[in-house]
Amino acid sequence: MIPNQWYPLLESRQIPRHRPIGVTRMGEKMVFWRDEQGKAACAVDLCPHRGVALSAGKVQGDCIQCPFHGFEFDPSGRCTLIPANGRSAEVPKAFNVRAYPVREAHGLVYVWWGAPQAEYPPLPEFDFMRDGRYVYTTFVDHWKTHYSRAIENQLDVVHLPFVHANSIGRGNKTVINGPRYTVTEFAGGHDRIDLWYDGEVERGQKPLRASEMPLADTRPQIQFRFPNIWHNWLGDLHLFIAFVPVDGENTLLYLRTYHTVKAPVLRQVFELAGNLGNLYIERQDRRVVLTQRPLRSQLRMGEKMIAGDGPIIEYRRRREALIEAGENKKIN
Repeated sequence: MIPNQWYPLLESRQIPRHRPIGVTRMGEKMVFWRDEQGKAACAVDLCPHRGVALSAGKVQGDCIQCPFHGFEFDPSGRCTLIPANGRSAEVPKAFNVRAYPVREAHGLVYVWWGAPQAEYPPLPEFDFMRDGRYVYTTFVDHWKTHYSRAIENQLDVVHLPFVHANSIGRGNKTVINGPRYTVTEFAGGHDRIDLWYDGEVERGQKPLRASEMPLADTRPQIQFRFPNIWHNWLGDLHLFIAFVPVDGENTLLYLRTYHTVKAPVLRQVFELAGNLGNLYIERQDRRVVLTQRPLRSQLRMGEKMIAGDGPIIEYRRRREALIEAGENKKIN
């Protein structure tokens, strides 16, 4: 994974108010809980005393309590109590657990994966997520592959007329102009790729190069924000995906449709239809992507790329650069 980045790993609704939950994310067992003010906390799901899962315990005030011997840990990971030693006893630092900084926004739970910072960068987001006109619905799907493969599929515009011939790729527009893309770097990471593309029916013509496409005065069709969120416009709808790494071989896609239909019954019908359509299209992708080998993509891995793969190459280049930049604080 890319270190020193904010990763959305859960939806806020998945963390109950009065009990912990254990999940695997980023290749680690993690425990999430909420303190007395409802603020989310996250730590390694392992008591340093006897190796018990903290997620099997309970929430005591701001702390999570180990179910085995009652050790308590606060949101910073500090062990605040060893009951057998008495409440007045000093707790050695050796009993602290590794905790992760947590932020919540837009109904998502972001975890900082990397070295502690004196000041953390802003969360990765897209502008429309701050627009109060929109509501959203979410469904979650499991892909048995590395998260990089799932992301690259959503930057791949060449596959549309083949994988989605009867849905979003209909029309047999197999000649792909460009695609044209730009990269915007942000202080502290979370760089963004904006993507424009155009498909045409084959008539013997050569596709336009990216440099030959008209200057992009309109909004891009696709945006990707490092390390793991993606956005596509569908008219006045916004399709959002968080590609959540479970481990090196499993990814969860949190797929949201943002819309403005707020009347209760109409919203329910609209969201049901939208989720079914999105699931059908997404499963067309999954069927193919799960066959790719190796599971994890890299910049130099022997694949023979074409011009239409430009955004994927750029993603790999930026991902590798961000990983190398954080090599002094490795988290794999």
